[in-house]
Amino acid sequence: MRVISLSVDGIHQAAQRGLYDWIAEQDADIICLQDLRALEPELDNDIFHPEGYFSYFFDSGVRHYNGVAIYTRHQPKALIYGLGFASGVDMEGRYLQVDFERYSIGSLLAPSAFSETESQEVKIKFFDDFQALLHKVTRKRRNYIFCGNWAMAHTKKDVENYQNHDALSGFLGHEQQWMNQLFSQLEYADAFRAVVPEGGEFSWWPSGEVGKGDGMRIDYQVISQALKKRVEYAAMYKTRHFSSHLPVIVDYDIDDL
Repeated sequence: MRVISLSVDGIHQAAQRGLYDWIAEQDADIICLQDLRALEPELDNDIFHPEGYFSYFFDSGVRHYNGVAIYTRHQPKALIYGLGFASGVDMEGRYLQVDFERYSIGSLLAPSAFSETESQEVKIKFFDDFQALLHKVTRKRRNYIFCGNWAMAHTKKDVENYQNHDALSGFLGHEQQWMNQLFSQLEYADAFRAVVPEGGEFSWWPSGEVGKGDGMRIDYQVISQALKKRVEYAAMYKTRHFSSHLPVIVDYDIDDL
């Protein structure tokens, strides 16, 4: 099963750059997109509904702000919109999940706090709530793949010239600690790192242009520990650029959802 995740910096712009032509060539089973910056009614053109896929969207209700999507070749048993946090921040077009018999796959757009208009406190609260939720779902008899823009890097090898970023959102001490807990105490796994242990691979450039300035790996497919041995291949697609993020491609040894 091939799963692709990409934060698109606006779905209309990504489409103009050839994203959907590329998708048609990938033979992916699941495609998770984030940061659509569009309302669902603005996506009624056929290009946004690739042939052979069921298409699902969750917008923020505000034009040009957030939004996530999932394309799947397999019809899900259920859809989940948002994470159900009391604060309501996750209902801002930040999370969409498709449930199958044994697997759940989510498309996540985390609060970034990368700009002056975004609050670090909101980001901290979001991930505190998310951590509590993950504690609960680990007890369920199903496997999870959380795809998306997590808005933070894990270790020094995930940040180019990391010494220049330790005081900036995305690589703050408490953010690194949260990721450590995710992969240790909560026992989830980083699908990409399961097969690509070395550093030097980045998925996003704060400059807004791939390869310009210091890159960071903030786009992940976070998986249940039981799926770690099922990761067959992982890569970031670099040949064409559809946004300031690179697509994360992971192949899993999964035949039956």
